[in-house]
Amino acid sequence: MTGTNSGPPVFVVGIGADGFAGLGRAAREAVAAAEVIFGSARQLALVSADATGEHVAWPSPLLPALPELFERHAGARICVLASGDPMFYGIGVTLARLLGADALRVLPQPSSASLACARLGWGLAETPVVSVVGRALATVLPELIDGRKVLVLSADERTPGQLVELLVSNGFGDSTVTVLEQLGGSAERVDAGIAKQWQRPAGDPLNIVAIECVAEPGQFRATRVPGLPDELFGGDGQLTKNEVRALTLAALAPAPGELLWDIGGGSGSIAIEWCRTHPSCRAVTFERLEHRRQQIAENAATLGVPNIVVRGEVLAELSGAESAPPDAIFVGGGLTTDGIFEACWSTLRPGGRLVVNAVTAESESLLLHLASTYGGTLRKFQIYRAEPLGSFTTWRPQLPVTQWSVVKMHKAGSQNEVHG
Repeated sequence: MTGTNSGPPVFVVGIGADGFAGLGRAAREAVAAAEVIFGSARQLALVSADATGEHVAWPSPLLPALPELFERHAGARICVLASGDPMFYGIGVTLARLLGADALRVLPQPSSASLACARLGWGLAETPVVSVVGRALATVLPELIDGRKVLVLSADERTPGQLVELLVSNGFGDSTVTVLEQLGGSAERVDAGIAKQWQRPAGDPLNIVAIECVAEPGQFRATRVPGLPDELFGGDGQLTKNEVRALTLAALAPAPGELLWDIGGGSGSIAIEWCRTHPSCRAVTFERLEHRRQQIAENAATLGVPNIVVRGEVLAELSGAESAPPDAIFVGGGLTTDGIFEACWSTLRPGGRLVVNAVTAESESLLLHLASTYGGTLRKFQIYRAEPLGSFTTWRPQLPVTQWSVVKMHKAGSQNEVHG
């Protein structure tokens, strides 16, 4: 439906807890002149005395209903009410995709994040904001770093208590938590406390939570930089160790919004670290063993990226099914299985990256052959870790890893050019 709106522009008006009185003149005029006003029941109540148009409360679920709603009211003067800034985790972004930006006139108010930072004296540009509206609470975890300040957009009145439990169970019980309710309205309320001492009952559903992160002594640092401690991954030991994992993620070179396929997922460490580099990164991991698939899902949730898709054996999963071409593929196991490389290479988008790690002589021999055919770069890593030997220290070698990385270039004539 994108760009099909041919009637008057759709006004998307940000409204705060102070209601109609807090709107600027242009926003008040848009609300008053509208023939149809969409919004939540709470938002519609804020303008009930000042807007004569038909009030339409959003249905649930909302997204599937949007095209039909706008088609039904085509040609009418429409106003959509949104919380604060409609383009900040708001309905404005969805409507821009659906109707096209040219069909909208967006009139924002300060976002809840702006108001919270104004109350707390925090720099908005320096403060990460995580929304848990329609998203798993665990997505907050990658932002929790000792000394960092984080804002969380709450789903409802239960979110602050759930966040406190998340902080305590993940070694951040000494963090200061501030709940800011009804910001900008007459019922504005701000309460603060220490997570592990939290006793505040659930309050208003319209709230945002500020966290000043304090990690317990000895807590593992789990930043977005690849190379998390191996101890953070549960499983049966099928794991790309953290030194090689960091080198592998560097070769895969994740960028915001990109999709990874992780072949032979094991514990899921590569897919998990890929997704932790940026909130918009996505991953599908293929693992033939059920108990490992379950472990991947558990590790992903524990490390704050629960939306990783976990599938079975790659050739069986791809047989007869259409899949979005990935931006990068990592093969950590199964390379010597007939058809694995061909399936990966044919599905990888032009310009995509393929990285393969090998630890056996057979898979290394295959990498040498593939590199001679397709180009790319070969590297070999040998990691040593210090271990006690009696009263002394010795260096214990890990299995050497051969790595092949290659970029699939656009076709030139009949040849598919590649480079490393």
